[in-house]
Amino acid sequence: MAHDERRLEVLRAIVQDYVSTNDPVGSKALAERHDLGVSPATIRNDMAVLEEQGYITQPHTSAGRVPTDKGYRLFVDRLSAVKPLSVAERRAIERFLDGAVDLHDVLSRSVRLLAQLTHQVAVVQYPTLSRSAVRHLEVVHLAAARLMLVLITDTGRVEQRIVDCPVDVDSEAVAELRSLLNTAFGGVKLVDAGGKVPDLLETAPPHLRGLVATVSATLLETLVEPSEDRLVIGGTANLARGNALDFPGSVRPLLEALEEQVVVLRLMSQVDASTVLVRIGEENAHEALAGASFVSVGYGSGDRALGGLGVVGPTRMDYPGNMAAVRAVARYVGHLLAES
Repeated sequence: MAHDERRLEVLRAIVQDYVSTNDPVGSKALAERHDLGVSPATIRNDMAVLEEQGYITQPHTSAGRVPTDKGYRLFVDRLSAVKPLSVAERRAIERFLDGAVDLHDVLSRSVRLLAQLTHQVAVVQYPTLSRSAVRHLEVVHLAAARLMLVLITDTGRVEQRIVDCPVDVDSEAVAELRSLLNTAFGGVKLVDAGGKVPDLLETAPPHLRGLVATVSATLLETLVEPSEDRLVIGGTANLARGNALDFPGSVRPLLEALEEQVVVLRLMSQVDASTVLVRIGEENAHEALAGASFVSVGYGSGDRALGGLGVVGPTRMDYPGNMAAVRAVARYVGHLLAES
């Protein structure tokens, strides 16, 4: 057991040195830089065992060793604590995000901030409508026979649709319809809202039934088929900062996967609001992300994740620092959206 703990310390030292120096790590450098309490010969033996177990490997060009995906995974799993952000970093987050004027601004600022804090590619998902509830349904009278239906969710999302009516509608009927819709749907989760549309048709007062029937298809489309989830991405230039070992071959497949968004959105669908998820290399289950790590967490109010945010970068990254930054920004975004 003592051997295992010591080898874990050696692995930690290798990960830290490789992340900070960008160079494969040799036993001599480890002995000089870290107080591991054992001789260089013992460190060499420990490194041989770690290599045999698949936690570190030797790049062809160097005498030093670098961590493997398995090595990074053990390092992350054994982190005793994610280092908290400094007071200055937390203040910077508050100052930067407090100036946001709406949801879009909050998310685009969050992406810029995360990219600056971590020097990785930052991704933030718009709140998933399926996890949202109706805050308000507005009906706007655009013309005699044309209405606009506006859905505002409790997460700050706004969806709007045009409804063309077969006959002219007066402003009194529009006001009644608005009141009817908000009584029926206010506070209802979007996943449940679609099922309430048929009830609305049955319970509407007779003089409004025709109008309710006209808007019901658009209402269903707004509540049940919301526009696709979107990502805001920032800091892609950070991918060019590393070395040739970070993305052997090419960084292009990763850039293409980020651009297509589907891969990242699929990974985002697994986030929750309390746990920072770290997926390393092959764990990402997509070829383009095989050389990358993805650190993500949900943001929202309480335990309910409304969306996810995170960073993508080479497996050689500062995991404790990135995990702390992702968690801190997510908490702050959650507070802002809860207040809005």
